[in-house]
Amino acid sequence: MQEDEDLAISSQPGLPAVAPRKSFFETLQSRLPHGATHILGALASLALFAVAAYILAGVLSNIRYADLVEALKATSGAQILAALFFTALSYVALTGYDVAALRQIRHYAPYRVTALASFASYAIAFNLGFPVVTGAAVRYWIYSRVQMTALQVANVTVITGVTFWLGMTTVIGFTLVKAAESLAAVDYLPVAMHMALGVLTLAGVAGYGAWVALEPRHIRLRGHVLEMPGVGSTAAQLIVGAADLCAAAAALYMLMPSGVHLDFTAFLAVYVFACILGVVSHAPGGIGVFEATMLHALPGPSQESVLASLLLFRVVYYFLPFIVALAVLGADEGARRWGALREAVARIVDERAN
Repeated sequence: MQEDEDLAISSQPGLPAVAPRKSFFETLQSRLPHGATHILGALASLALFAVAAYILAGVLSNIRYADLVEALKATSGAQILAALFFTALSYVALTGYDVAALRQIRHYAPYRVTALASFASYAIAFNLGFPVVTGAAVRYWIYSRVQMTALQVANVTVITGVTFWLGMTTVIGFTLVKAAESLAAVDYLPVAMHMALGVLTLAGVAGYGAWVALEPRHIRLRGHVLEMPGVGSTAAQLIVGAADLCAAAAALYMLMPSGVHLDFTAFLAVYVFACILGVVSHAPGGIGVFEATMLHALPGPSQESVLASLLLFRVVYYFLPFIVALAVLGADEGARRWGALREAVARIVDERAN
């Protein structure tokens, strides 16, 4: 996140970049040495990754390679096709992130350009990590064709991030309430605690919706004003974010062995929680952290069968789209260069003919 001097919130864009009265956490941050929050965040991410690595190492030490291979072979073609279908559905939903962001900044782009920018940026960022850098770079490369500035691309990146977290928060709140009993059987926490956490989470989302509905909200980011999505756009963001997460979770759910006795709503809660930990760890695609969380939380017939499903999901949802994105970007750039070459040759021929 940006430092206090770079980010201020106001209800009118013309107000000076003076932050409102600081909260406890903002006051604490201002008293820490410069850059301390970034160091603490990095240490927290490393600690989370180390814990996940320890758990994953413990699981892998008990894995029998022959059983893992048998579990991979036991996965049917129908399961893989279903996973591919929901993966495609998830990436289609991801294009809605960019569509909503472009609408918010009032910039038009053909859907084919928007879809290419969204798909390529997410497919590459999921595998390389550092989405703020890699995702924004891919978006700028593509959106610059429709006269988008670097600042507009940065705004799109911020808004898509808000969409992602709104969907994540909404889904985890809903599933904590809806699947409280099933989740209690997994983590052994009281049903009432799941219900309470879910209600509080949904109340937070509702509070944010009410905040942006009362009047236009703006954030001042490094001297530039960005308008926050209104209540209508926020509702669209919630739907798009939830659709993406449900489709992605369904892709993994289709690959699960038959011995995983967990309804989809409870599975969705575990999936989203694992995704949150993966994002916080800053590992590319949450690799290691995501798998450790799922292996620890999911009741399965064997660790080998669950791990086989996770490995296949990593291939279907992450690696295949990454390869496709690189191929599509290469083909698109080649077509653009070929078109430019043809136009140049045509101009030369016309000039000589005249």
